[in-house]
Amino acid sequence: MPSYARKHQLQQSLVYHAFSRSNGRKVIFQESEDFEHFKRLLREYSDRFNSQIYHWAIMPTHYHLVFEFEFPELISKFMAGLHRAYSHYYHKQYNAVGFLWQGRFKLQPIQKDLYLKNCGRYVERNPVRAGIVAEACQYSHSSARFYCLGQEDGITQVSPDFEGFGKSVTERRLTYKEFLKAPNSQEEALFSNIEVPCGDQDFLRKLVKTGAHFFPRRQGRKAAVFVL
Repeated sequence: MPSYARKHQLQQSLVYHAFSRSNGRKVIFQESEDFEHFKRLLREYSDRFNSQIYHWAIMPTHYHLVFEFEFPELISKFMAGLHRAYSHYYHKQYNAVGFLWQGRFKLQPIQKDLYLKNCGRYVERNPVRAGIVAEACQYSHSSARFYCLGQEDGITQVSPDFEGFGKSVTERRLTYKEFLKAPNSQEEALFSNIEVPCGDQDFLRKLVKTGAHFFPRRQGRKAAVFVL
């Protein structure tokens, strides 16, 4: 039986950039234990759904993930479960009520071979842009320390692009650290507009919008194809 990716003609080139913000931009990651609890949930749900999380950052009011799913239609269940679990924790921890998350999560298809490392840089530079740290690897709640310092976190899976940063692990870490210091304004515009897919025309033709999100177009499926 052909793999899901082959059937959908994306040839293992599809990853997603997911983003979700708190309701009213409220600070929902307040203490270190809040961040750590959310990390535990990421490990649990990543294992449960057999996803590959390549890059991530948890900020006080929001979070970003860059991940790969064999079956992208499962992403909604992954995100819904993650949000429910953290909401339950937060409401109990802070004796709070009401909606914790602001509407639906955002999901941006990314062409892996063209944009994965750049999207990862955008995500890991969030704390730098926010003025929390001077360098991405100084922030404790992202994948930057995994790549720059070799700090295992139980969440990050090695990006397919990482090997291209050098011949040895030490060289790769140093080169990646410098890579994070060199943002690109055009790149940041691509990934801040998270509802627009990133890829070449062939990649975009193989996507279809279902509800609020884009997924691989199934063979024979009649639906509007996204083309810039």
